[in-house]
Amino acid sequence: MKVGFIGLGTMGASMALNVRSAGHELIVNDLRREAGAPHLKAGATWAESARKVGEAAEVVFTSLPGPREVASVAEELLAGMRRGTAWFDLSTSSPSVVRRLCERFAAQGIAMLDAPVSGGPAGAKSGKLALYVGGDQAAFDKHKAVLDAIGDQAMYVGPIGAGTVAKLVHNTAGYGILAVLAEVMTLGVKAGVEPLALWQAIRQGAFGRRRTFDRLAEQFLPKIFDPPAFALRLAHKDVTLATQLAGELHVPMRVATLVHEELTEALNRAGWAERDSRIFMLLQEERAGVDIAVPAEKIRQVLDRG
Repeated sequence: MKVGFIGLGTMGASMALNVRSAGHELIVNDLRREAGAPHLKAGATWAESARKVGEAAEVVFTSLPGPREVASVAEELLAGMRRGTAWFDLSTSSPSVVRRLCERFAAQGIAMLDAPVSGGPAGAKSGKLALYVGGDQAAFDKHKAVLDAIGDQAMYVGPIGAGTVAKLVHNTAGYGILAVLAEVMTLGVKAGVEPLALWQAIRQGAFGRRRTFDRLAEQFLPKIFDPPAFALRLAHKDVTLATQLAGELHVPMRVATLVHEELTEALNRAGWAERDSRIFMLLQEERAGVDIAVPAEKIRQVLDRG
């Protein structure tokens, strides 16, 4: 199948390479010409514009920073894609944006589906990604083999916008949990419990056995925020989209609003925007007046014990 891929950033580069590795003919485009080099080396073809990708491909995938970029690329795709083709947007966008775009593309006989991914850069590279897909189910079924080349958990969630809603719910829940974890860890440490001992204790309790607290081992405890698994700037965008959606639907989101405030405060710190999103948890350390840091080798020893 002729697959077009637009957006060869941290996530898109790996996903596109996996599509090519699965044997599909690949046409790529990015704002940075140099981003295409590894793909051309792997046998892909470079297209000079998003419109050219749309003209050449049977199905197009986009991996872009946000709704504004998605809307911009959509104009070029609309001018280039043919009736009977399909576009899957892998970006985390806005439900209202993807619904409007879907209507416009459907009017020209083109299927537009939202398919945001979850799994981070490591998952994009290994192919261990969840894809939350919303849109025409027949188009989902037709292109399932390509979706499976991108991630091992490609799931049909519902009509257009459903995939984006699922992704926003997932990410907002995750950052809400992280905000609470930052609070309870600072409480425990300030109350006199050594950080490693506290973490070992709570991860073996009723909630801990579900590995809720193992997320602390990734960035917060070892204080590793560079390079980012997921940049603070992107996390702030996702939670902003979720709280905006809640406002549109008149759904009260008190906890999510507090999380958004935390992420906004962190984003305003000089140099934090491109660091790992979990750096916002340091704000709670500052307020509590404690420093929580555990050597990576000690964390690994605990994890290895199960």
